[in-house]
Amino acid sequence: MYALCNSVVLTGYQRLTDTAVIIREGKIESLLPQMALPANMPQIDLNGHILSAGFIDLQLNGCGGVMFNDAPTTETLAHMQKTNLKTGTTSFLPTLISDSDDVIKNALVQTQAYMQKNQHEVLGMHLEGPYTNPLRKGIHPEAQLRVPEDAMVNWLSQQSPWLKKITLAPEMNKPEHIRQLAEAGVVVSLGHSAATYEQAMAGFDAGISFATHLYNAMSATMNGRTPGVVGAIYDREHLYAGIIADGFHVHWANIRTAKKVMGEYLCLVTDATAAATPPDGFTGFDFCGAQIFLKDGQCIGSGRHIGWFSPHHE
Repeated sequence: MYALCNSVVLTGYQRLTDTAVIIREGKIESLLPQMALPANMPQIDLNGHILSAGFIDLQLNGCGGVMFNDAPTTETLAHMQKTNLKTGTTSFLPTLISDSDDVIKNALVQTQAYMQKNQHEVLGMHLEGPYTNPLRKGIHPEAQLRVPEDAMVNWLSQQSPWLKKITLAPEMNKPEHIRQLAEAGVVVSLGHSAATYEQAMAGFDAGISFATHLYNAMSATMNGRTPGVVGAIYDREHLYAGIIADGFHVHWANIRTAKKVMGEYLCLVTDATAAATPPDGFTGFDFCGAQIFLKDGQCIGSGRHIGWFSPHHE
């Protein structure tokens, strides 16, 4: 048993100072005032650093110079995990964006192999597309976007827990497919969608329980008569949503509004790419056929700024 001392402890609800974290057999046993520690207890001085639970990234396309779509292998997952640890992320959902059935199947086989050998690191794959709306495709290759066949939905429904989450557009999918995936234990998320308010609510009724990158790549509230996807998300109780809170993908005012409306149901996501925590000398990468370059700490594609180390699809 030992104590972690001299840190700022973030519990998720409190910010504690002058508090020691007691560890017994690799698990947190208790919190104690540092002044109350037994004199003979071993102590580790954290030198004023922040001590918190490890982060879980629900949407990670790549990092450390690699993209999961480029090489969906156990080696890529190991590299992403090692890179994540540098910035406090201890587990994540590797995100595969719209691709062929063969690539999707191989990525899930590789995810399963990694998860079976490494616990509490990869928590399952996030399949973002290809069952989304071309009107809100963003950087996803339009040639890959499609309506799923029954056989593929049946196969995907058998992949839980290796397939943890799937992002789709409710207006492009059968309600029975959404229901089948949700009942199989896959988190079905609304994203890359041009749905109306009514179509989005029907998707929630069918089993959608999450929304992918709130505001980005979804129909917004245009006026008092058209709430759109964003309005539907705000109007649905107990629905979770991710948001990219960098001030570029979403205006800070909208981030504040989302927090006020959704409270604890709002999740921060990075939607990061190979440019997150890049290796020395890294200058750019391929994002599903789009050439991305780094310039002055920003990601540039086709001559325009598309993100801050986590270029997104809007």
